[in-house]
Amino acid sequence: MLALTPEERAAAAGEHGRGHAIAMRIVAEAARLMGAPRLIPVASAHIDGALYHGDSGTLFAEALVAGEAKTAVKATLNVGALDLVGCSRVRLPPHEREMARRMMRAYEAMGCAPTWTCAPYQAGHRPALGSDVAWGESNAVVFCNSVLGARTNRYGDFLDIACAITGRAPDYGLHRAENRRATVVIDASGLSAALRASDVFWPVFGTWYGLTLGSAIGVVAGLEGFSSEDRLKALGAAAASSGGVGLFHIAGVTPEAPTVGAACGGAEAAHLAERVSVTPDMMLAAQARLSTAGPGDVVDAVAIGSPHLSLDEVEALGLFLGGRRMSVPFYACTGRHVIKAIEASGLRSALESRGVTFVADTCVVVTPILERAEGVLMTNSGKFAHYAPGNTGLAVQYGSLADCVESAVAGRLVREDVLWS
Repeated sequence: MLALTPEERAAAAGEHGRGHAIAMRIVAEAARLMGAPRLIPVASAHIDGALYHGDSGTLFAEALVAGEAKTAVKATLNVGALDLVGCSRVRLPPHEREMARRMMRAYEAMGCAPTWTCAPYQAGHRPALGSDVAWGESNAVVFCNSVLGARTNRYGDFLDIACAITGRAPDYGLHRAENRRATVVIDASGLSAALRASDVFWPVFGTWYGLTLGSAIGVVAGLEGFSSEDRLKALGAAAASSGGVGLFHIAGVTPEAPTVGAACGGAEAAHLAERVSVTPDMMLAAQARLSTAGPGDVVDAVAIGSPHLSLDEVEALGLFLGGRRMSVPFYACTGRHVIKAIEASGLRSALESRGVTFVADTCVVVTPILERAEGVLMTNSGKFAHYAPGNTGLAVQYGSLADCVESAVAGRLVREDVLWS
């Protein structure tokens, strides 16, 4: 049974204002439904609920503002439905555009930082190892848990802002150490070193991982020495999209997995865990799932940046493109923190002059930016590949960043498949 402290009960009764009371009651009811015995303090929040899906979300946020609700902890904002930086054109009808703008401004009025990125961990929001936080946005959650070693569940829209306002979250799930132990040991050492060392592998592996494990927690052996932060980002985003993954461990890489045994909670637990050896055929099947366009070499547009591109990834885009120009629309989604950096270096203007359209504060899969609603979209993102057909109407071709650039320059599909042979 849920037990609230006297302070929490007073807050729910309205001692700190109507907006705070609404938030506290939401958090308490969520805790009761989850079977949590108590609420715990959180150090920060990342808010996914500021993306416009309908007028009710805007009215909810404005009701909190009218009730004088303010965030009690650091809170960053995930993507909204508008590009407030002005890099790209959002094709929302006037009423929806206005409601989306009102929604974004309401969250800022509550004290949320206007980061507007799905990669807050690359924009300076990096909670400490072992700290409890309340994060929304599936890729951010899995990165927070897995790579940073902070503790959060997958907090949904509106519960995320309620946790930020109250500074509390339900004590259940991945906040508890016993629920963070791996129950599946995955051996990836049988895959070629060249494949594991390539960027194109990590979203494919993440897709397989999510499809295979669902919401179970695994520890992967055989990837030590091959990872980078951007590769772990890509793995987690794909795993959280294809499955319900909130946490993964990679032996020798992620903070709670110095060894396979440590990730499982001890040598005996590791011995008893389910074991899966990854084969090339498993990866080929996962790779094939990411391309829904079927045979042919048509590419009508290219989109990258889900999760949002890091500065390193934008610089890699520039190196692959060189002095050439795109022949089809090319969208690069990133955060305003990266836009600021590439404006200062001159890279933004250089890439835009060669046909790259930057998208800030949002992305092409969650709001209408693409010029067409049919055809073939190429991407290097496992998350884009998962959501694009349903959200945009375009079929997908999956490839590496280099493949995406070469295809956009050529105006047709160009893909190097030798690593998968």
